[in-house]
Amino acid sequence: MKPFNVFPYGSNFNFMRMRWVSLILAALIMFAAIGAMVTKGFNFALDFTGGTSVELRFDKPVSVDQVRAKLAAQGYDSAQVQSFGSPNELLIRLQPREGMAQRDSAETADEVRNIVTTAENPAQRLRSGYVGPQVGKELALNGLYAVLFVVVGFLIYISFRFEWKFAVAATLTTMHDVVVVAGWFAFSGHEFDLTVLAGVLSVMGFSINDTIVVFDRVRENFRGMRASPEEVLNKSINQTLSRTVITSFVAFLTVLALYIYGGGSLKGMAESQMIGIIIGTLSSIFVACPLLTLWFLKVTKQDLMPKARDEAALARRP
Repeated sequence: MKPFNVFPYGSNFNFMRMRWVSLILAALIMFAAIGAMVTKGFNFALDFTGGTSVELRFDKPVSVDQVRAKLAAQGYDSAQVQSFGSPNELLIRLQPREGMAQRDSAETADEVRNIVTTAENPAQRLRSGYVGPQVGKELALNGLYAVLFVVVGFLIYISFRFEWKFAVAATLTTMHDVVVVAGWFAFSGHEFDLTVLAGVLSVMGFSINDTIVVFDRVRENFRGMRASPEEVLNKSINQTLSRTVITSFVAFLTVLALYIYGGGSLKGMAESQMIGIIIGTLSSIFVACPLLTLWFLKVTKQDLMPKARDEAALARRP
C-alpha cells in the first residue's frame, strides 16, 4: 500500500506541537457557529414551519427544475418540487408569500397551478391542503431525539471498545463537527429541511468513524511503543494520515456529484455532508487526539494496557 500513500511513508509531522493552536481555533469556530444559531437562527423549510401542499397532474411529462425555476421567479424561492406516481404528476410544497394568509391553501394552490401551466402542457390540481407547524415541531423534536440517541450510543460503544476518556474525546469532537455544520446553515441562511437534518446525522457517523480509526492506532501504539503520550499520539496521526485523506477525498467526490447532479431536493443534504466531511477530517487530526492530552482526558499507557482478565485469556490460547 506504500505507493498509495498521499504523504511520504513514515512521515512525522508534529501535530502535537500545534495542539493548543488547533484546539483554540476549533473552539472559536464552534462558538462562532453557536453565535450564528442564536443571533440569526435557521431558515427552516416547510418541513418545520408549515405551509401549503399541492398535487398537480400535467398532460405531458414535466421538468421538475423548470417548475421550480418558474415558482422562484414568482416569489416562491423555497418551494419543494418532486415527482410522484408518474412523470406527469408533481408534489409541490411551499410557504405562502408575504401578505398572504397562512391558511389560504386553496388560493395558493390555484396561483401555483396558474404559474406552472403552459398552453402546451396545462396542469390540473388534484388536491391541496395545509400542513400545520405542529407537524414541524414534532419533526424537530424527533430530530433532537435522534441526535441524543446517537451521542449516547457513541459513548457506550467507544467506552466498551476503548476507554471512557476516548469516548468523551470522540463525542466532543463529533459534537463540534455537528455544531459547525449547523452553524454554517444559520450563518448562510440556506434552507434547513429534513434532508439537511439527515445530512447532519450522516456527518456524525462519518466523523466518529474517522476518529475511531485514529484511536485504534493510538491504542496499538501505546501498547507497543516506548514513548511519551504526545509522541504516541503524534505517531498514530501520521500513520493514519494517508488513509484519512484518501477516504475523505473519495467520500467528498461522491457527495459533490450528488450536489451537482442530485437536483434541488438533495442539494441541502449534499451541502451539509460536504462541509461535514471537511470539518470531520480536520477534527480527527487536529482535535480528537489533542483532547487526549488535556486535564482529566489525558491518556496514559496504563489506561490502554490489557486488563488482567485479557492477559489470562491470552495465556490460555494454544
